[in-house]
Amino acid sequence: MSFRLYDTATRDIRDFVPVRPGHVGIYHCGLTVQGPPHIGHIRKEVVFDVLRRWFEYNGLEVTIVANITDIDDKILAKSAAAERPWWAWAYDHERALDAAYEVLGCTPATYQPRATGHITEMVELMQALVDGGHAYPAADGSGDVYFDVRSWPSYGELSGQKVDDMEPATDADARGKRDPRDFALWKGHKPGEPASASWPTPFGRGRPGWHLECSAMAAKYLGEEFDIHGGGIDLKFPHHENELAQSRAAGQPFARFWMHNAWVTMSGEKMSKSLGNSLLVSDVVRRIRPIELRYYLLAAHYRSHIDFSEESMAADAAAFRRLEGFVSRASELVPEDVRSASVPQAFADAMDDDLSVPQALAVLFDTVRDGNNALAAADKAAVRESLAQVRAMLGVLGLDPLADPWVGLDSVGSSGDRLRQVVDGLVMTLLDQRREARARRDFAAADAIRERLNALGIVVEDGPSGTRWELAD
Repeated sequence: MSFRLYDTATRDIRDFVPVRPGHVGIYHCGLTVQGPPHIGHIRKEVVFDVLRRWFEYNGLEVTIVANITDIDDKILAKSAAAERPWWAWAYDHERALDAAYEVLGCTPATYQPRATGHITEMVELMQALVDGGHAYPAADGSGDVYFDVRSWPSYGELSGQKVDDMEPATDADARGKRDPRDFALWKGHKPGEPASASWPTPFGRGRPGWHLECSAMAAKYLGEEFDIHGGGIDLKFPHHENELAQSRAAGQPFARFWMHNAWVTMSGEKMSKSLGNSLLVSDVVRRIRPIELRYYLLAAHYRSHIDFSEESMAADAAAFRRLEGFVSRASELVPEDVRSASVPQAFADAMDDDLSVPQALAVLFDTVRDGNNALAAADKAAVRESLAQVRAMLGVLGLDPLADPWVGLDSVGSSGDRLRQVVDGLVMTLLDQRREARARRDFAAADAIRERLNALGIVVEDGPSGTRWELAD
């Protein structure tokens, strides 16, 4: 495999060579489960799911870790406002996140560790940093522990910044800091906070800082050196910068590659709950099929921003339906399973070039065009070849409509499947009536049925294998 990946740390595309031959270890930062996920959150999951599928297609064994931050200032504040236990609040939104992964066809992570399940590892890492002179407890006895950024000369290497040019860290009160840019490894328990949201340490009771969590969990599940660490581009600084500094300061090589996907924006602004411009996954999939939303989120290069609009999403949904339409028509002519084919070399070259999905999709559409020409010519052998290649490519992208979890589903869950069956039955009844009218040479009646279906947005196609229908783009 000659895969090349853009490394945020070196700011160039480099040859990917795994730490362990034949294996790939990936850590990407999951959500702080303060609320349900929006499509900006879930783009990362789709990107890393495609990365994982491409590695697995090439025969590599992939271990992928996506953490859950289930203790945080915002979780405590929101759960208190809702008069609910913080852990119950976090768990409800963790389940919403899992549902979003599932509805968009993302393969579950190998491990999905919760921060609160790894306090021991965090305390051990923090103690090592204190012992090594890279961290210190606040002098006021508050229980806060800070990383000393000036003790690590390479601090700022990931984001390309100098310490003196950085803004003060805002993750904790600056009262006990030696430098305002020092960041919190541990936050001492404060009056009014639930006692259950704190754990004992040699420095006092408290809870972990955000950055400490991921360093501890990545090392536990992937080892002190692993292949790829990733997340949204907004995590590059300070979160990933801080992870890199504290892990390296503790003597760990940490990640070889840093991979960041760009935002989903609305009118040029990052999608976020605080701006009130988020589109919850659970809401979007009520009006667009999940498979079409997945296509929309992966159609642009992962390092390019997606500026969301209903028009652009509708255009991508229509593009996917063209792919899906070919698969459906070809499968009627060639009903046997044809998924054993390899992807075209041009598709592989695109995916190997920093996961260039837009170029890979161009190859996919070219193959569909050839397949449609073969269908028109009733060339069964050529249809079979095109269908096999198309389904292989769609499988890599997690978009094969004839494979799990999509097969039989046009909406969310089994209710969408039942609706499709009902609509299909009604349309087929009309098509049977049209066929009978044509058989008795009542072409006016047959044309009237077709025109009525067209007016409802249903396209009727007569082909060598019979009559079929699909929704108009």
